[in-house]
Amino acid sequence: MLPVAIIGAGPAGLAAADVVAAEGLPVVVFEQMPSPGRKLLMAGLGGLNITHTEPADRFIARYAESAPALTPMIEAFTPDHLRQWCAELGEPTFVGTSGRVFPESFKASPLLRAWLAKLDRQGVDLRNRHRWLGWNEDGALLFQMGAGETLTFEASATILALGGATWPRLGSTGAWKAELAERGVEMSPFAPSNCGFEVAWSDRLIDQHEGKPLKNVGFHFGEHHSRAEAVITKRGLEGGAVYALSAPLRDAIAAEGPQTLMLDLVPDLSHEETRAKLAKAKAKDSLSNRLRKSLGLSDVQRALFFEGHGPGVKEDLAQAVKSVPIQLLEPFGLDRAISSDGGVAWEAVDSDLQLKAIRGVYAAGEMLDWEAPTGGYLLQACMATGRWAGAAAAAFCKAQA
Repeated sequence: MLPVAIIGAGPAGLAAADVVAAEGLPVVVFEQMPSPGRKLLMAGLGGLNITHTEPADRFIARYAESAPALTPMIEAFTPDHLRQWCAELGEPTFVGTSGRVFPESFKASPLLRAWLAKLDRQGVDLRNRHRWLGWNEDGALLFQMGAGETLTFEASATILALGGATWPRLGSTGAWKAELAERGVEMSPFAPSNCGFEVAWSDRLIDQHEGKPLKNVGFHFGEHHSRAEAVITKRGLEGGAVYALSAPLRDAIAAEGPQTLMLDLVPDLSHEETRAKLAKAKAKDSLSNRLRKSLGLSDVQRALFFEGHGPGVKEDLAQAVKSVPIQLLEPFGLDRAISSDGGVAWEAVDSDLQLKAIRGVYAAGEMLDWEAPTGGYLLQACMATGRWAGAAAAAFCKAQA
């Protein structure tokens, strides 16, 4: 039997290889970069967040409109299954205070090494420096090799796990989109996800507070809320709190232009409690000192207050503290985003993730049109869709044998 070809050695591709090899089928994984799992390693520099422990209904809701399509795949490979899989590789996990799950080593490299060693024992052939070019007239796969040579490769089935359109220097370029579109695969346009946003900060704010983190602040946009850290950059605002709201903010900006993000500088206090604390301030104190002494606002929080409201606040001061307007102009580009929305449309694949336009070819991971916040949801869905496509491809090959 011809081998199953898996193109892309990120989490989705390696997960697919794991399943196909376990079915006793020959597997060849092609990776365009010099080594596999580069984006995984980058994601794990600050601690590899592999999944989350929140209840299943809340977990799947994180995938928004893609939740119905992803539900059977994540039910087949749940966060508990992922933790068990890590333990079987010799990399047990622990749950952080926020419910996020990490390897006990806290790093991606030990997990990736153990994973690659398992695949090697299963006989998986990993070929680095092979850039996929598409298919030839006979339907064989074409690759450009490291030395500039071209390889023609025949496969019994193909799983595409080429990633989205972010982190191009790590291999996720989205260049595959043109090849699939030419063959009639329906596509959704790429857009940045889990991204920061442009803000026209004043020179004073940048000079004094660029690079400073925002802590203990609530972020609100319409019915959407988040509370995590963010950071002021020269170009704007980014960080976990902003990433969590990036999808609705991005879509609103695309439809209507710049949008206003509201900051609650005292999220632990109610409006009444905030007003009561402010009432105890000395009349002679400046507004900045009232905010510092009465509410404990840091220098960067006070700077944001005046950035949003200006030097004088005529409205209810308590309300002003709990609703600081920051205008977001546009999202950062794909090159600065953690992940991307768009790619292969759900309408382009069947329930097995097989491309309707190309028999025996499957898509998995971030090249599918779904998005999710950071917090373990991205890796979970990549693994789940990779394993789902791997099982379907293995069944397809056995049926053809």
